[in-house]
Parts: sequence; structure tokens; C-alpha cells
Amino acid sequence: MKLHTKILIGFAAGIAAGALLGPTASVVKPLGDLFLRLIRMVIVPLVFTSLVVGAAGVGDVRKLGRIGGKTIGFFLVTTAIAVIIGLLLGNIIAPGVGLSIPVAVEEVEAQVAPSIVDTILELVPTNPFVAFNEMNMLQIIVFALFFGIGITLVGKIAQPAYDFVAAVAEIMYKLVAIIMEFAPFGVFGLIAHTVGSHGVDILLPLFKVIFAVYLGCILHALLVYSGSVSVFAKMSPLRFIRGIIPATLVAFSSCSSSGTLPITMKSTEELGVGKSVSSFVLPLGATINMDGTALYQGVCALFIAQAYGLELSLAQQLAIVLTATLASIGTAGVPGAGLVMLTMVLTSVNLPLEGLALVAGIDRILDMARTAINVTGDGACAVVVAATEGELAASRADKPVAPPV
Repeated sequence: MKLHTKILIGFAAGIAAGALLGPTASVVKPLGDLFLRLIRMVIVPLVFTSLVVGAAGVGDVRKLGRIGGKTIGFFLVTTAIAVIIGLLLGNIIAPGVGLSIPVAVEEVEAQVAPSIVDTILELVPTNPFVAFNEMNMLQIIVFALFFGIGITLVGKIAQPAYDFVAAVAEIMYKLVAIIMEFAPFGVFGLIAHTVGSHGVDILLPLFKVIFAVYLGCILHALLVYSGSVSVFAKMSPLRFIRGIIPATLVAFSSCSSSGTLPITMKSTEELGVGKSVSSFVLPLGATINMDGTALYQGVCALFIAQAYGLELSLAQQLAIVLTATLASIGTAGVPGAGLVMLTMVLTSVNLPLEGLALVAGIDRILDMARTAINVTGDGACAVVVAATEGELAASRADKPVAPPV
């Protein structure tokens, strides 16, 4: 039985267990917690070593810059499209119109978006070991890229460093393969706890919001991601979805883009993406690609405005597109971060921050969909970049391998 079939069975069994057992389903949550801890155990060394190997394995700094440019360009364009889809659905479905929900007004601390200069400076770690300890993924990525570029520029004398990092990367890949055997049980525990804790009752009052976000995520996957792999990689959308579904399901249940990274790498390799591309694009995507989060912010901003009886002008909605696109890039790939970033979007158009209370209760339900679409987008980007670089193999057997320095 293939891995994605096992994960799907665990996913369905978790839903059934949560619905039948209710809150008592939390007894199986330790299975999910153990799975997440195993993933977090390997995430930092995996990201660092895979990016170093990816950057050094390209062997050409100009080619590395080209791949990086394509990757960031893909993420920015698809993120902007995601926000527009969210706003369109928010206007059409109008989830907040006529809604009257008593909101406990609490003091919510607004998150002010940092300046561009501060954002750039924060990317560079003053101490890489502190970045490792704090799991600051953006700083780890920057240090890894510089380290890999340094290996390329030094040349043969740096071959032992490359060999060591490449060996550690292979060890991490093997550990991931072992951990993935436990994935169906971890997914079962996570989903059973989520369904058991929230149940159907919490879904009904805000069903239109949930429907809008989930519909937007599905449309984004079918139109934007499937369309991009079809046009640029000449890959059947069905083949892409079937290949990326294990990562999508784990992301849906764990609500963590970074935590799903090992599974995403394995899934894209099955689709024919070489390690020279996947080891560079995917760690970057797990940190800065947040299409689902951006879409969610568009829907929720309109929902909150409608719930308060406020009307957003076209200029304000365009401001949401810009703010959500930039804010989503800075959203950490961890559960619940999107809710914090939503305060930036609300502040940009002067919406009451107390409106966060309207969506906080169902944030976990929304987080599942937006994280799933984030990870699916990472996979689509890897396929597109590999295809445009001529490094997309027809099958895993003839997948290109990153050359040594």
C-alpha cells in the first residue's frame, strides 16, 4: 500500500473517531504530538543541509540566482492571485452580511509591519547558532545559501565540506523516510483531536466563512497550481495532485508548512523534481510561500468589515491585496501565525481588531485549509522551476542528481 493511501486512511479514520468520540478523542492526540516532535527533530538540520547542497550543487552562482528569481517571482504572483480570489469570494458570498454575533471586546495588540530596511536586516543572522537554536527559518535559509555559495566559489579545496554536508543531508533524508512510516498514525491522532474538540457545532454559525476559504483554496489549487504545472511543465494536473496529496494531507492535519517540508520533498521527488531544485525551492517556499494564508486574510478582512457593517472601497481592497501579499511572506510556517498576521491587514484598512474574535474560534479549521494550499503551492513551484530549468525527470528512476562541486 502506497504512503498516500495509508495517510488517507489515517485521515478518514481520524475524522470518524473524532465525530464518534467527541472530546474524549483527545486520548489519541499524543500520536499526533509524537509525529510533530519527530518532524521538528529533523527540520533544522534538513533545511540547512539541503539548502547548502542545493546552492553548492547548482555549481553556478548565476544559475542559482536565476532559480531564486523564478521561485520568488512564482510565489509573489500566486500570492497576489490568492488574495484576489479571497476578496472576490468575500464579495460574492458575503459571509458577514446580516451576521450578528456578540463579540467580547478585548484588547488586541496590533502587529505593525516592519519597514523594508528592517525586514532585510532581520534576514541576516548576527549569530547563526542562535538562529539554529531559535529555529529562525529565514535566517537559517540565508546562512545556508551563503554557505553553499561559499563552497561553490572556493572550489576543490571545499570539497570535504560539501561531502560532509551532503552526507548529513542523506542521513536526514533517510530519517525522514523512517519518520514517514509513522505519518498515518500521526495524522490520525491530529485529526481525531481536532474534530473531537471542535465538532460540528462550531462550524455551523460561521459556515459561510469556512465555505469561502475552503472554496477559494480549492479553486486556487485547481486553477492556478494545476494550470501552472500544465502550462510550464506539461504535466497532467491529475498526476500532480496525486503526487503532492501526501504532503497536502499532512499539512492539513498538522497546520505547519515547515513541519511538512520532509514529506513535500519526498512527494516532489516522486514527481521527478531533482534534489538540486527541490532542496533549494522547497525550504524557501515553506518559509515565504503563504498563498493560503493570503487568501484567508482577504476573506476574513471582508467578513469582519461586513460583520461590523463597514464597506470597503476598491482602494481599500487593493490595499488588502498589497498588505496581505507582503505580510504572508513574513508569516512563519507554524500553526496559528496567520491569525497574528491578520492584524496587519486589518490595521492597513482601519478595521476593528476586535473582529479577530469572530474568526479566532474557527481559526484552527481555517488554518488547516490554508496550510494545505501553502504546501501544494510549494510543490507546484518546484515542478515549474525544475521544468523551466530542464531538470524535471519523467519518472523518479531517471531523476537528475545534483552534481558535486
